[in-house]
Amino acid sequence: MRTLVLNAGYEPLAVVSFKRALVLVMNEKATIVASDEEHPVWGSERSWDRPSVIILRRYVRIPSGRNVPVSRRGVLRRDSHRCAYCGGAAGTIDHVMPRSRGGADSWENLVACCLSCNNLKGDRTPHEMGWSLRIRPRAPHGSTWLVRGVERAEPQWDEFLAPAA
Repeated sequence: MRTLVLNAGYEPLAVVSFKRALVLVMNEKATIVASDEEHPVWGSERSWDRPSVIILRRYVRIPSGRNVPVSRRGVLRRDSHRCAYCGGAAGTIDHVMPRSRGGADSWENLVACCLSCNNLKGDRTPHEMGWSLRIRPRAPHGSTWLVRGVERAEPQWDEFLAPAA
């Protein structure tokens, strides 16, 4: 089980193992905000709540201006696994401006795409196909995009994670 770590401003910082989270709590560096009460951690003399969300006692500032690296997984997550052309389920990504024509591997040029639209579009632009984009591709922002492991969020984390934007 994994644990979400928040700073004092309730911004997500990291995802760690429940063991690491428990060590932070036992050393009084963090406080348990939410726990998995059905699965306590048993020691030789007592049991502890298994933390699912902890908050650090000291404020840790998240540096602003950090760019989110472009990745296939990130593009699919940003577009909610929906095709930017037809709205169907997307499993691939597409370059709006094809790479062969100078299109970059950037957040602004990549969109989630279903296999049939991707094959049909080929090496053309949406304008040449007479298609329009359902979304405007842009770089994601927010602290949840900078935390590795948040893309597979646990249900207990929902109230602490801002909606993906």
